Amino acid sequence: MVQHQHPHAPDGLSTLRITTNDDGRIVYVMLNRETRMNALSAALLGELVTVSRWLVTRDEVRVVVLHGAGDHFTAGFDLDDFSGPSTADPRTNADLGRHAAEALSNVPQLTIAAVRGHCIGGGVVLTACCDLRIAADNTVFRIPEVDLGIPLAWGGVPRLVREIGPAMARELILTCRPFDASEAQQLGFVNRVVPVADLDDEVATLASSMAAKPAFAVRTTKAQVTAVTEEIAGTGRNANDADTLVVAMRDPESRAISQAYLAARGRRDDRPT
Repeated sequence: MVQHQHPHAPDGLSTLRITTNDDGRIVYVMLNRETRMNALSAALLGELVTVSRWLVTRDEVRVVVLHGAGDHFTAGFDLDDFSGPSTADPRTNADLGRHAAEALSNVPQLTIAAVRGHCIGGGVVLTACCDLRIAADNTVFRIPEVDLGIPLAWGGVPRLVREIGPAMARELILTCRPFDASEAQQLGFVNRVVPVADLDDEVATLASSMAAKPAFAVRTTKAQVTAVTEEIAGTGRNANDADTLVVAMRDPESRAISQAYLAARGRRDDRPT
């Protein structure tokens, strides 16, 4: 599918790239930090909020595809951004991911996550925020927060519990072990696994098919499913996620674990966060 720069995309975007198909019914939102494996910086999360709110105003858009530049979806939140010196309120920084996840979840259009390569930490949460998920067969998911000395935040716990069930959510969050696209499909986390070379075409075909369906019926169905899943495991209580992250940052054991993790990462720059 031919994509064009969206003529009405929000101004000033530096970490996201917004394109559209010929008739404007499909919008592609690219995490555009390829040299950083699309790590989720504070700037990127803020721009994702801006773009998500902009999409609410675009009645002509029927499908939104979230994907990453290059070979990976995202290496997770940017450790340099979140652990380095900052003049911002720590709670404000910690809360950015929750705001981004909620804004993406509130997009009225059908959302599709197109995932390849590494999908780590906050990337798993953003994937869970999308309605449909297509993964390339080279995708590796991992939730390393506990190994980093912090709890999974951004509303990730309830989202994973309602997608894959409490037992597997506990295992994957607490063990921090990687799981591949095949296991993700078996768990019900992704809808389809395709060869990496076919991912773009498969997603484009699905997006075109969904964009051709009656918009009212699609949006109403999405809203109904969202309402039911919120009853199963609501995300409204996650306003205190930032508080738990701030407490973890001040806890001596958590800080020691975090520093050891960052030191190991410094010795191996190729390791995803």
